Amino acid sequence: MTQTSTESSLTPSGDPTRSPEPKPKNALDAYFKISARGSTLAGEVRGGLTTFMAMAYILLLNPIILSVADVNGNHLSHAQVTTATALAAAVTTILLGVVGNAPLAAAAGLSVSNTLAAVMVPHVTWPQAMGLCVIYGAAIVLLVVTGLREKIMNGIPMALKHAITIGIGLFIALIGLVNAGFVSRIPDAAGTDTPLQLGINNNLQGWPVLIFAITLLTIFVLQTRKVPGAILIGIMTGTVLSVILNAVLNIPASVWGLSVPKWPGNPVASPDFGLFGHIDLFGAFGSKGMGALSAGFAVFALVLAGFFDAMATIIGIGTEAGLADEQGRMPGLSKALFVDGTGGIIGGLSGASGQTVFIESATGVGEGARTGFSSVVTGLVFAAMLFFTPLAGMVPGQVAAAALVVIGSMMLSQARHIEWGDREVAIPAFLTIALMPFTYSITAGVGAGVIAYCAIKAGRGRWREPGVLMWGLTAVFLVYFALHPIKEWLGVH
Repeated sequence: MTQTSTESSLTPSGDPTRSPEPKPKNALDAYFKISARGSTLAGEVRGGLTTFMAMAYILLLNPIILSVADVNGNHLSHAQVTTATALAAAVTTILLGVVGNAPLAAAAGLSVSNTLAAVMVPHVTWPQAMGLCVIYGAAIVLLVVTGLREKIMNGIPMALKHAITIGIGLFIALIGLVNAGFVSRIPDAAGTDTPLQLGINNNLQGWPVLIFAITLLTIFVLQTRKVPGAILIGIMTGTVLSVILNAVLNIPASVWGLSVPKWPGNPVASPDFGLFGHIDLFGAFGSKGMGALSAGFAVFALVLAGFFDAMATIIGIGTEAGLADEQGRMPGLSKALFVDGTGGIIGGLSGASGQTVFIESATGVGEGARTGFSSVVTGLVFAAMLFFTPLAGMVPGQVAAAALVVIGSMMLSQARHIEWGDREVAIPAFLTIALMPFTYSITAGVGAGVIAYCAIKAGRGRWREPGVLMWGLTAVFLVYFALHPIKEWLGVH
């Protein structure tokens, strides 16, 4: 089915039997199809603001990750990385809204930034690293232009699409619990086989954890009472309470982590565009970089992670927003995928590392966002942060974490669509769902589900059913899971 026919067959609930669309109230409503998707302008603004609050931490975290990277004995400027992070997020997110018309927001992908800081940068210059970002972004765009990316997304069985949504829900809930300090990792030296624990030493400690719990329960209560804007109200309430407690009790900044809830002395900060445009497109492939083989593997890893992380996130959020039909297809999908692919290019040009769709976009959907206008709102706030970066640090990570747990609980409702009594479907779905949080990787979960699905079909003598695309994905994921021994065999470091 073509994109146009797919879009025309959708209702906000995904029902192909279409009732007459409400008449647009104005040009803005007509362009973004706000009324047609059962949304309101207020709901879109509320959703956009909520998404930004859930993502604001990236303005603090990405500069920390990248500015500690050793680039030929020097470190990147924290101010320059902050500016690049805000700029790239603003541009990519606004494009997702205007071009893709989807309630999706993008920013520097932490997996990309960590890979750049820990693996690539010791062997390449920063312009060379940004050149690799541009190349992986261009590769994803090529997959979109050829139609292959959309075909892959549409070719994934519906049961796996529901499993992806559930897995992402559990994943972001775990991220929220860990970010809040409600759950923590037990250090390997602790002499225990238990990987996780409640709080610290199985005890909840500190005021921030209490703030998290209060914010979480506040949102849950407001949701059960069907109060509009429950998540946004909860985040604002938690932030105000944090500011008051921090001022009264003088809580050490180290207890809060990245974001300390207090009014900054000077909320205005001048942007520094020093990293913009500094790229060396193919330098990493040469003798003064990583070498052709190592750089090739690096691009492969970035493409694979960027491709499937974004794909799974778009499927999960689109399903939760009611924008997908019975086959899991979304209106304007190819446009959203195209913009997501350009995120690597935009991030490379700005110096912020590759941009990708953020799971936190689901918080805006939870507030009623159904169109790209919410993304425009989120992007404009990111743009404003170019000049007001200190304000982004006022929302404690523990408060934003509560919103993630709430959204995780909402996404689990997709479990009702999976035939758990059919092991042929249930096993791949289980692996997809379980491995996302257990491996802390969306790509690993998708890969395990795809491989299991095809293996089970083949084991039952029905190897033709998955189709060429699913078998192709299986081959790609087998390489992904075996990438380390393959690199060792080839002598690549």
